[in-house]
Amino acid sequence: MKKLSYLLAFLILSSCTSNTIFEKPKDLIPKDTMSLLVQEMMLASSATYIKNKNMERNINYMPLVYDKFKIDSVRFQTSNLYYMSKIDEYKLIFEDAKNSLKEQKDYYDKIKSTKDSLRQDSIKKNNLKKRELDSIAKKLKLTDSIKVKIKTTP
Repeated sequence: MKKLSYLLAFLILSSCTSNTIFEKPKDLIPKDTMSLLVQEMMLASSATYIKNKNMERNINYMPLVYDKFKIDSVRFQTSNLYYMSKIDEYKLIFEDAKNSLKEQKDYYDKIKSTKDSLRQDSIKKNNLKKRELDSIAKKLKLTDSIKVKIKTTP
């Protein structure tokens, strides 16, 4: 009886592991396009909680991503399921998408820091000009008061 229970447990555990690789769908999305699609989907899902131009939140942008790539959600699901069955390819697709998003972030961070530094420089220049104008105004007030005193004294 004990041997039978071990045998059943072994059969159950071995049958639970599955290395199923699905058939390649007819309308499979290519790897490079899938990577771009995943990038756009990540951006769309993260933009859901950010206000848009109309100050609206909680907008589902996924249909826009599907329209951009001219696919439907069923085609994405079948391609995604196929790539999920080939975990090495799936991992490469996501790593490529992650690296591309990181490059984009670095690029925009660089632009932002450049704009910020230019803005800081212009603020500093404006502050210096303001100080110069203030000092000139103080000098003018002093000279005006001296002129007023000179005119009033006989």
